[in-house]
Amino acid sequence: MSEPVRIGGLFAGIGGIEQGFHQAGLPVETAMLCEWWQPAQDVLAARFPGVPIHPDVRDLEAVPEHLDVLAAGFPCTDLSQAGRTAGIKGANSGLVRHVFDAVKATKRPPTWLLIENVQNMLALDGGQAMTYLVSAIEALGYRWAYRLVDSRFTGVPQRRRRVIMLASATQDPRTVLFADEAGPRPESELNRDAFGFYWTEGRAGLGWAQDAIPTIKGGSTIGIASPPAIWVPGAPLEQRFVKPTIEDAEELQGFPRGWTAVTGSGVSRKNGPRWKLVGNAVTVGVSEWVARRIANPGTPISSFTQWTSLRWPSAAWGEKGRVWSAEASEFPEHALYRHLLDVVRLADAEPLSERAAAGFWRRLQQGNLGQYPGFRADLAAYISSHRLVTLGEAG
Repeated sequence: MSEPVRIGGLFAGIGGIEQGFHQAGLPVETAMLCEWWQPAQDVLAARFPGVPIHPDVRDLEAVPEHLDVLAAGFPCTDLSQAGRTAGIKGANSGLVRHVFDAVKATKRPPTWLLIENVQNMLALDGGQAMTYLVSAIEALGYRWAYRLVDSRFTGVPQRRRRVIMLASATQDPRTVLFADEAGPRPESELNRDAFGFYWTEGRAGLGWAQDAIPTIKGGSTIGIASPPAIWVPGAPLEQRFVKPTIEDAEELQGFPRGWTAVTGSGVSRKNGPRWKLVGNAVTVGVSEWVARRIANPGTPISSFTQWTSLRWPSAAWGEKGRVWSAEASEFPEHALYRHLLDVVRLADAEPLSERAAAGFWRRLQQGNLGQYPGFRADLAAYISSHRLVTLGEAG
């Protein structure tokens, strides 16, 4: 592809999709970005200087003409299990309708429409979100395909499962999303020296991940950070349960460290907006893979079966009211894997507080979770050591 890929981004966040296209080694022209939140706008202005930033998708009458790709990682707030699950008609996730209105109003609409969102939209409300998206896309005259992928296929040690959806009126999205298949990454490739989990859970789940962290979250609605914890069995006891820094999180999402440390966005590791910015972002390597395949389409290697079930499959394509499921894993590729302790800098990591560890421990006692050999024993010893230190300081 000799001509620059002309791309526009709605709900652009901190530019994960756009940065992925740049990292793919393609000539890229970012024609416009649309983002309402000021901290995200600050990041976009710093990292994509000179690119026009539209402040509100609700006021967007049309998108630039002759776009090769229009990307929209629309809000997952009403779709995710961690959110309000109000569905596709919720106040935030429902904003995606403005994407379709803007495309419809554009004389020469984008060649590709790229949508990213959480896995839960396949199942929430009996799959109504997917039904709506497919109907709206087909009304534009586009055929579509989607695939559930795990960010670990890009080599980052973060288990982040997201639906990637592509649509086009002139191109075949199967040649992008289904031209690669690597199958699940073998467990033998993963180290056993670090395990990620969510210390805010404990009753119904842990978000457990070997040699990786579970999905980075945006934190609370008032900006309180919610980073996962990491168990490092071989570390000194006081460093055995830690939380990654925001710079670690940026790298775990595929961004350069310090990507969100820009004037105006706040730099607090704990309560500033940076955790929300990073937690809401698209993993850069995922969009890089899509960009490479758009530039160099391949032959679909998946097998397809006409789909008649009410439940949406994990991968599918369709047009004109018909749907075919695709045999496709969450790992299109196996990029060189970066082990968790090669990314997280333990010397800078914040130890999990005694209060947080103790609360997590109490929740663990109410179920049968956290039974990996040595985990519970290490957690109990860690809490005891903190209490002894506290008693010593008090004395």
